[in-house]
Amino acid sequence: MPESSAPPRVPPDYAAFLRRQLPAQQCNVASYTLDGEEVWLKKAGPRHGLWRYHALGALAGLARLPVLHPVPNLGGRAAIATEARRLRELGALGLRVPPLLAVHADGLLLRHLGAPGQPTPSLAHEIEAAVVDGPAAVQALWQQGLDALAVVHGAGSCLSQAFARNLVRCPDGVVGYIDFEDDPARTLPLAHCQARDALCYVHSTALSLVQGGALGGARALWARWLAQRPPALRAALDGTVARMGWLRYLPASQRLGRDLQRARAAHDVLSA
Repeated sequence: MPESSAPPRVPPDYAAFLRRQLPAQQCNVASYTLDGEEVWLKKAGPRHGLWRYHALGALAGLARLPVLHPVPNLGGRAAIATEARRLRELGALGLRVPPLLAVHADGLLLRHLGAPGQPTPSLAHEIEAAVVDGPAAVQALWQQGLDALAVVHGAGSCLSQAFARNLVRCPDGVVGYIDFEDDPARTLPLAHCQARDALCYVHSTALSLVQGGALGGARALWARWLAQRPPALRAALDGTVARMGWLRYLPASQRLGRDLQRARAAHDVLSA
């Protein structure tokens, strides 16, 4: 007699797990193993006030930096709804984002971008770790981040906060994208959103470039990347960098604090 085939695997009831686990979870984000599968539960945090965004918007207007106009993140249920929508939109474009398994007004259940037990390190972590390996190692990783931004922009979209900590390397080497609690495209023109992506990425990696002796090489990589971008994006970045020219006069001193050091280093990259 022929052997009977194994019954098809029945997927877990993700929605039921989300409803059951939400009240018990204390932190905003936690991972679980569900039927051999690693998942992440993201819980709604407290709502954010709008007053700080009005103040930042006024400063951006006075400085004539429309690219840096604040994008509101209201927190709470609004942020959960925004992230669910953005994950669907970006996933439909074929971009590597965490698959959305279940949605509740107070939280999301996401599939891990790697296999169970396999990490998906952020580019921020990898670039920092590569500093001891020298400029070539740092530049190679940094280029992967630029390439990942180009993929998103080429699909006609943008990220939310394109800091290197939100770009993660999957086990197959593809760079994925996480954290979508706000939507810049609801506030700004697409070219400005994409310029924000580039500025966030450079700002979050600039100190590692300096520490790894990779600043000169990164400037060349940036110039080549920028030359291949559409005119509207280049114009938005060129205008922003020109109005930030005062940063070059800041001394390269640790006494300035890491934020100003990072801003000065970012300008050194962007003004290539």
